[in-house]
Amino acid sequence: MEHLLPLFIVALGVIVLLLLITKLKLNTFISLIITAFLVALALGMPLDQIVESIEGGMGGTLGSIALIFGFGAILGRLVADAGGAQRIAVTLIDKFGEKKIQWAVVIASFIIGIALFFEVGLVLLIPIIFQIAKELKVSPLYLGIPMATALSVTHGFLPPHPGPTVIAQQYEANIGMVLIYGIIISIPAVIIAGPLFTKIIRKIIPASFEKEGNLDSLGKVKTFDIEDTPGFGISVLTSLFPVLLMAISTIVDLIQDLGHVSDHVLFRIIHLIGQPTTALLISVLIAVYSMGIKRNIPMKQVMQSAEESIKAIGMMLLIIGGGGVLKQVLIDGGVGDAVATLFEGSHMSPLLLAWIIAAILRIALGSATVAALTTAGLVIPLMQGTGVDPALMVLATGSGSLIASHVNDAGFWMFKEFFGLNLKETFATWTFLETIISIVGLVGVMVINLFV
Repeated sequence: MEHLLPLFIVALGVIVLLLLITKLKLNTFISLIITAFLVALALGMPLDQIVESIEGGMGGTLGSIALIFGFGAILGRLVADAGGAQRIAVTLIDKFGEKKIQWAVVIASFIIGIALFFEVGLVLLIPIIFQIAKELKVSPLYLGIPMATALSVTHGFLPPHPGPTVIAQQYEANIGMVLIYGIIISIPAVIIAGPLFTKIIRKIIPASFEKEGNLDSLGKVKTFDIEDTPGFGISVLTSLFPVLLMAISTIVDLIQDLGHVSDHVLFRIIHLIGQPTTALLISVLIAVYSMGIKRNIPMKQVMQSAEESIKAIGMMLLIIGGGGVLKQVLIDGGVGDAVATLFEGSHMSPLLLAWIIAAILRIALGSATVAALTTAGLVIPLMQGTGVDPALMVLATGSGSLIASHVNDAGFWMFKEFFGLNLKETFATWTFLETIISIVGLVGVMVINLFV
């Protein structure tokens, strides 16, 4: 029973964290640090090592991802502020036509979702979705569910988004392989939780598809006349450029491994360019030109967009760092060893275990990123000697961290308010579609694991 005590302390820590955030309305970052201190004390960590562990967790987490997040935020903002994201959405919708409008929304949201954080993509696409719904005389929710699904899938599965990027670093996974596997899993997840789920839920709760929604909370949203936006091709290329560079680097690495090709300076250059930080820096420079200079937008205005994007992610970076702090305390406090002891001799796959733990933490805490980070701290010791692919561990954890979004998640309330739903309808649509994505993600990971 003694080895269960650390797990009991973690459970109490999660409850304390939940109370601090939901009942006392304390900032998530502050709550995470307070919880980390309390958990460290309860685990019996030496007093002179607690602060060192906390600082190490913060530095270790942000040290490898701050540049990625910063460049990613700048890239997304430059594309959005130039009208590139609007051009992508409108062009695809025009090409697909009214009958296949949902698929146009899915593809547009997926492309935009890779470049933008979930909340930013949602705020950007919602006005476009409502305008299209009005013109075609269809329900905003009919288009909103596929849109939210595509954005959520990219947020949970694909770098350079917070969750997959951070835990790829924690698991020491090849970020290119995470991207490739993630795209493979994303396709069925988007189809099932998007257009297919919409058809089913529309029959179950038809009243929710009759609501007009509410855009008042968005305030002033920047929209463009379509002729004033960049071309479709350059908008897509700019948005996806970091993904292309990372994918090329990964493919070259695979060719080298499979063909036993000796190393060469050209391969090293490609590998350097394919690193997330380098790929995003190059992509930002391209965006400065394609979304700014080429369109005669003053450099001062372009840099203003860049500065505003960094301000917007400041608290997100701190929260992610706070999640890394809690993770490090769990590791240094011996919780990972306790979990390893608990499952010693168990035949449960580390992939399934990571999904279960992430799912429990997601339901308890609300934040997918914090749930994923905390899970990494618990299951890293279990990976040793199993031979499980770290890239699949990233996706299993990411899948679990998406499940059952409810009242403690900001995305739940955003979806509810934008589409004018009541709580019951939001649970039936948003919470359910997130759960479908999570389960499909787990199944996809398990299937890929059979072949790699």
